[in-house]
Amino acid sequence: MYRYDEFDKSFVAARAAQFRDQVARRLKGELDEEQFRPLRLMNGVYLQLHAYMLRIAIPYGTLSPRQLRKLASIARRYDKGYGHFTTRQNIQFNWIALADVPDILNELAEVEMHSIQTSGNCIRNVTADHFAGAAADEIEDPRPYAEILRQWSSLHPEFSFLPRKFKIAVNGAAKDRAAIRVHDIGYQIVKNEEGETGFEVYVGGGLGRTPLIGHKVRDFLPKSDLLAYTSAILRVYNLEGRRDNKFKARIKILLHEKGAEAIRAKVEEEFAKHRDEALSLPDQEIGRIRAYFAPPPLPVHSLASASVEKRKAADPAFARFIEQNVVAHKVPGYGIVTVSLKPIGGIPGDASAQVMEAVASLGERFSHNEIRVSHEQNLLLPHVALDDLPEVFDHLSAHGLAAANRGLVTDIISCPGLDYCSLATARSIPVAQRISERFGDGARAQEIGELKIKISGCINACGHHHVGHIGILGLEKSGQEAYQITLGGSGDETCSLGTLAGPGFTSETVIDAIEKIVDAYLKLRASPDEDFLAAYRRVGLGPFKEALYGRA
Repeated sequence: MYRYDEFDKSFVAARAAQFRDQVARRLKGELDEEQFRPLRLMNGVYLQLHAYMLRIAIPYGTLSPRQLRKLASIARRYDKGYGHFTTRQNIQFNWIALADVPDILNELAEVEMHSIQTSGNCIRNVTADHFAGAAADEIEDPRPYAEILRQWSSLHPEFSFLPRKFKIAVNGAAKDRAAIRVHDIGYQIVKNEEGETGFEVYVGGGLGRTPLIGHKVRDFLPKSDLLAYTSAILRVYNLEGRRDNKFKARIKILLHEKGAEAIRAKVEEEFAKHRDEALSLPDQEIGRIRAYFAPPPLPVHSLASASVEKRKAADPAFARFIEQNVVAHKVPGYGIVTVSLKPIGGIPGDASAQVMEAVASLGERFSHNEIRVSHEQNLLLPHVALDDLPEVFDHLSAHGLAAANRGLVTDIISCPGLDYCSLATARSIPVAQRISERFGDGARAQEIGELKIKISGCINACGHHHVGHIGILGLEKSGQEAYQITLGGSGDETCSLGTLAGPGFTSETVIDAIEKIVDAYLKLRASPDEDFLAAYRRVGLGPFKEALYGRA
């Protein structure tokens, strides 16, 4: 993983010192909230319903055990003993005292972390496939390019005050695990006919009150042009994006109003002007950054492990865990282990200090000092030898982390909702907990198979409900919480937005509604191998609507 150089260290330390002075002035009353707000947002500090919230960047979702232990220490010392991992591979602390933030930033700097650009109208934390560098289906590790984008965009003088926030994702495998088509810019690593590696470029995706799928604006972008082309997109957006209405300020609206082809032409024109300037990425610089992400030395082993097979035969819980939470590694004899942060009845994405410390220890012992955060709000151990899986499973079980539910009905994405967020209009967390409790982690969940439920507590869609196989949107209606259901969404390479099923449900009836949808799917599917999304795309909304409302 990337390690700070002297510039990085001094840069982050100076920013922490600057914010310490700004906080002191705010606490003395020398700055009012209106004056302080843009300063705190540039440092990832939000004012939520009950307290300040601090959002910390985890670039492209990669952590070291040392960093995860520091996050555990911050949770214990400055928060209420836990943190919340988000859909942008960040972590949030929801109960922070403003006076403590400068000390927290100093502690983060000690382990090469910060909260810069986790908020504000700038380029946010660059995300990537959480299996990056380990996946068997990977074309190339996307993290070096995410790191290049991160370094280039940090406090960029031209792009620090964009019309609205801006999100970039990079994916390196044929399977899109980074949801690139619902980002402002999505880069998909591909090979052209000559065997050269570059990027497909998608622009104008996003969720929120106006969900749109990104448009492909380039079939192939050479790697050397990554920064020049990104700059061209941002320059066009900076000049033409709306600033009079924040609800129409995202680049997706610009493409929607002026046409994708018109914006693509402007980007290409801007790109042609500056392609040969200093933004061209030399192979030497790409190689320098790539060296930070060199895979650990992994001796090749047998594809099968006798100890794993023996344990699977004797222990059904272990067998379920291996089947559901372990996927193939590019190196034979290893697996990628998902550590679910979705225990039955738990809060999706929450991790206590004890959990973080336990996963940090496992990362040291069994995963070559690497841990990942997924946009699905789980943690991963990316490089685990198959022979070590029984011991890893036993440690996870001892800490309540062995839920075998990756991708299943209880692996729910949920925003914090009205329990924390000042923008929310309904609770998300209790709905997620009740769905989890209703379906459990036993035979019924296994029978249902892959099913992605995503819940948002307002139209800002932080829970990505638009791209859930089943999406749930919480709203306020006549002073009561109401929940709309959408069906058929997907955030992968077959990206689609869910269709509204019909009238909403109350907090008391929404769980039964989800169960009716699931029961209808089980009756409708062509075979046990046909997952929910495939079945929905085959039969359409009608049968599910009839199950919900008694009419198609």
